[in-house]
Amino acid sequence: MIARLRRSYRAMRLGTRLALGLGALALVVFAVVGTSLTMYMRDYLSAQLDDQLGLAQVAQSKSIAQNGTLQGKKYYHWYYAVYDVSDGTPVLRKPEESGDLPADIAPLTSVAKAQIAAGTEVLRTEDLTGEGQYRLRGCAVEPGVVLVSGAPTNSIDATVRQLVTVQVVAFGLALLALVVFGRRLLRHGLEPLSDMAHTAHGIASHNLTESAARLPLRAAKRGGGPEVEELRTAFNTMLEHIDHSLAVRAEAEQRLRRFVADASHELRTPLMSVRGYADLFQYAAANEPEERERHLARLRAEAARMGILLDDLLLLARLDAAEVETPLRLERADLTELVREAADAFRAAHADHPLTVTAGPDPVPVRLDPVRIRQVLDNLLTNAAVHTPTGTPVSVAVTVTADSASVGVTDHGPGVPAGDRAGVFDRFHRVDKARSRDRGGSGLGLSVARALVEAHGGTISLADGATGTTVFTLTLPRKQAGSAAPRRGAANPATGQDGAADD
Repeated sequence: MIARLRRSYRAMRLGTRLALGLGALALVVFAVVGTSLTMYMRDYLSAQLDDQLGLAQVAQSKSIAQNGTLQGKKYYHWYYAVYDVSDGTPVLRKPEESGDLPADIAPLTSVAKAQIAAGTEVLRTEDLTGEGQYRLRGCAVEPGVVLVSGAPTNSIDATVRQLVTVQVVAFGLALLALVVFGRRLLRHGLEPLSDMAHTAHGIASHNLTESAARLPLRAAKRGGGPEVEELRTAFNTMLEHIDHSLAVRAEAEQRLRRFVADASHELRTPLMSVRGYADLFQYAAANEPEERERHLARLRAEAARMGILLDDLLLLARLDAAEVETPLRLERADLTELVREAADAFRAAHADHPLTVTAGPDPVPVRLDPVRIRQVLDNLLTNAAVHTPTGTPVSVAVTVTADSASVGVTDHGPGVPAGDRAGVFDRFHRVDKARSRDRGGSGLGLSVARALVEAHGGTISLADGATGTTVFTLTLPRKQAGSAAPRRGAANPATGQDGAADD
């Protein structure tokens, strides 16, 4: 039975349980208050009756002293007994009226003996046979004479019973009102918690495995006090964080799908070429020996192209992996010298694009990986040549501040379309979707460049200059933390140095 009651109590809602708890507490308070009030009232009425007995005996004592008997001054249902004392033994006088004495006078005689022994007034509550409880008082009228008066206590009992009845009814109604209205108030105050519970159930039924899963649900009900409001704010903040995390996850999954699809497509093309040229090489070896060298050269070129693509993917994977140390070999190097070397290589490979270098005579020492930064510079310059018409001027400028050094690569070509500017650093992104892979790259060059620059703690950005110009700006910090020491697992400096055109 007790276990069933416990299960039923645990199954109740929080508002009901709190209301019942308040009711139980109120019941205890009401019981203590009612008991105290009843005892105080009984004591008060008993004291009033004792005073009334005392006052009545004062007048009655004068009557006995003057007349020898009681004459008048009697109360309804009261009893009176006058005793003569001889050698300490009370002897009852004949009453004036037969109704002055009860049928059982033993309790009155006992009070008279007690008064004689004590020598002062004696008060007792005795049960008279057939009469009920009486309050008895014994006092000395004069030497040798004792008066014992008895007053019924049934009026006190009736008053106390009436008081108890009023208390039970009043406290019962108050308890009922407390439980009913308290439960309503508690339910109203706990509505925000119920709203949070409904929101949590809605989230639990939401399919979070979808790629575009979002959490549009929020706990909107207000009220319940500062504590509930604080909980609601924390709950909604948690939902915002989860929603943001789901959005980031969905975006990452979309990028991963695009990346895998693009990588598969990019690798499929050289593989198909290798397969085709292998078939041609086999045919030429049997029928046209003079064509073998040309087909073999194409096989080497496609294999080299596929190797460059795989090296770029491997480098990006290493730069993306937080648990793997960045494949950099940092040392103190002159950024201006690296820019001049990249400029010389550009002039040799792209003589049809005039190049201007603006750099101060002073060296710009920066802690960096010379091979990787040179790879970034070659990539930016190659992009400027590939995506602009012949004869388009290209310029490189080195600027230095107290905390950073920047290299700006500017070409005066057609510029990057506005719709492609946000994605130029994305992997496998091409501005010219129809551009031949023989002329262009895999679409990883700028992605690799950004990853390498960010691994150095720097930034790379694209900005439009004047009409018909494109400006890529590479910025590196001049003061780096001690964590920029040479890292383990550095890749071969020669690997992936090709600055494939990215956009």
